[in-house]
Amino acid sequence: MKYDLMLIGPATRDINIDYTGQEVREIGGAVFFCAYAAAAASANLFASVKIHPDDTDVLDAFHLDSDHIAVLPAQCTTLMQNTYFTADRERRKAECLAQSDAITPDQIPDVDCGLYHLAGLLYGDFPNELIPALSKKGKVSADIQGFLRHNENGLMNFHDWKDKLTYLPYFDFLKTDAAEAEILTGLTDRRAAAKQLYEWGAKEILISHNSEMLVYDGKDYYTCPVKARNLSGRTGRGDTTFGAYLAKRMMGVSIPDALLFATAAVSLKMESPGPLQGPEQAVLDYIKEFYA
Repeated sequence: MKYDLMLIGPATRDINIDYTGQEVREIGGAVFFCAYAAAAASANLFASVKIHPDDTDVLDAFHLDSDHIAVLPAQCTTLMQNTYFTADRERRKAECLAQSDAITPDQIPDVDCGLYHLAGLLYGDFPNELIPALSKKGKVSADIQGFLRHNENGLMNFHDWKDKLTYLPYFDFLKTDAAEAEILTGLTDRRAAAKQLYEWGAKEILISHNSEMLVYDGKDYYTCPVKARNLSGRTGRGDTTFGAYLAKRMMGVSIPDALLFATAAVSLKMESPGPLQGPEQAVLDYIKEFYA
C-alpha cells in the first residue's frame, strides 16, 4: 500500500493550565494534531509515533488502525506543561518536564509514502542526518519548531538553526509561525520572510498567524483568514493547519484550495479543545457557512 504521507514525531502527555488555574491533562504533540487533521482531509496516512512502548493509551488516542501506525520506542514519553496567561491562549509559558530521545533513520518503518513529515516539538527530536535519509524515500516536510525550540532545563527557548542553509533545500514543504519566521530570517514581514526561506531552498512555505495563514511557492502569495469564533482549542493550531494542508497537497489539491480547507479546518478546531474532530464534511460545511 502507498500512503499519501507519513507523520513522524513524538507524541506527548500535556498538562495544560488555563488563565484561571484550571488544569487539564491531555494527549498532544505535533504528530497527534497533524494526524487528526490529515484524517479529516481524507488522506491515506501513516503515523510513526515516538513514545515509551508501555504508553499504549497514547497510541490508542490516535484512533488509527494498527496497520496505519507504528511505535518508535523511546526511553520516555515527552511530558509538556503549558501555562496560559490569557483567555485567548496567545500568551503562554511552555515547559518540558521530560523529553524523548532522538528519532534516527533506522527507526523509520519501511512503508511506501509520498511525503515524510517531521512533526517535531523540540531541538533534538530529529538528528540532521534523518533529513537527507528521508529525501531518498520521497518528499520531505517539517515544522520548524522541531529545529528552533530548545529544552533548556525544562524551559522552552528559541534559537536560530545553525544548519538551516544546509538542510532547508531538502524541504518540499516548510511550516513556521510568524515568530519562528523572524528568528530564522530576521524579518518581521511575513511575506518577506517566506521569500527569504524560499531563496534559501525551501520549496513551499506556510507561515501561520492568529489572523491568517500564508503560503508562498516562489511565484505567488496565497492567504486565507482565520475565522474561529472562539479560541478555546488554541493548542495545536499550527499542527492542525499543516496536517490538513499537507494532506490535501499530497492528494493533488491546488495551493489555494488546500489552504482554504486547512484554514477552515483549524478555525473549526480552535472552537473546541483537543484535536480536530469530525469527518471532512464538517470542514466543508464550515467553509460553506463562513467562507462563502
